[in-house]
Amino acid sequence: VEEVLAAAEEQDAEKRRSITVEKELELEFDLGNLLALDRNPPAAAGLRGACPRREALLRALARDNTQLLVARLWELPAERAGGAGGPLVAQLPEPTFRLPREKPPPRPRPPTRWEQFARLKGIHKRKKTSLVWDEQAKEWRRRWGYRRAGGDPARAWLAEEDQFARLRREKRERVARNEFNRLRNLARAHRAGTAVPAEPLHPTGHQSREELGHVARVARVSTASLGRFQPRLPKEPVEPPSRSGGRKRRFDPLLGNLSAERSRQLELLRDMGSKKPVLDITRAVNKQLRQEEAEAAAAKGKKQSKRGKRGRRQQRVGRGKKSG
Repeated sequence: VEEVLAAAEEQDAEKRRSITVEKELELEFDLGNLLALDRNPPAAAGLRGACPRREALLRALARDNTQLLVARLWELPAERAGGAGGPLVAQLPEPTFRLPREKPPPRPRPPTRWEQFARLKGIHKRKKTSLVWDEQAKEWRRRWGYRRAGGDPARAWLAEEDQFARLRREKRERVARNEFNRLRNLARAHRAGTAVPAEPLHPTGHQSREELGHVARVARVSTASLGRFQPRLPKEPVEPPSRSGGRKRRFDPLLGNLSAERSRQLELLRDMGSKKPVLDITRAVNKQLRQEEAEAAAAKGKKQSKRGKRGRRQQRVGRGKKSG
């Protein structure tokens, strides 16, 4: 009986030892951070070298300190979370130690140009609600999207329009269209070499010699080769007259009006120093004309290729009928 009682007492002492930890110096606790600081010096002999005793000593030290921390947590006030059947949750106090950050705090983002302008003008961002009251339907509807408030303006049975504004807009469009046509005509005339329109011809029975000569010159230079391969008439000069009527380029004299030359040079320097680009209207119109001609030629080529295929198909059908 004495042996049984001694064994039972030893088991009770072992159990009490598992939850009872004795330290020479009390541990410092920060329950808000779940932190325990042990200032007791460990056994120096047991921590020397890499041996199983060292690992066992460190595990025992960590276990004892954790036991003391858990014992302090059980002393805190606790409550049931989620009702009487919920888990028991302890109310942690405010932390006393300021733990260092793992990474430095992020730097503040510099304000954008719009934010600077809004702060300068006192503009505050206001969030709009997604639902608004629709007076026509007498209900709350979305501000945007399908079945939004106010309905689709394109489906309204009545739409207000300023007729005077419409007339002004149409007039501006007509003026712009006429100006574009005028520039296109000038570009065509410049490219063809007839910037100055020829004098009208009067096909009557009493033309003078000058009019007949003018008609002959116009007829000669109206070909693609500018009359180079046209047969010549009797008493007609060997070289055909040019389209410009025999006028040649004229250059200013070397010694002339100095004031005019100075004004031209100043104007050239002013154009070179100005930042505003000089618009070459003739070049722009020529580029537009070339693009339109290329598109027309491509469309014409497609039509001709379709006609050629249709013609070859008809020829094949005709040959088949003849052979039959």
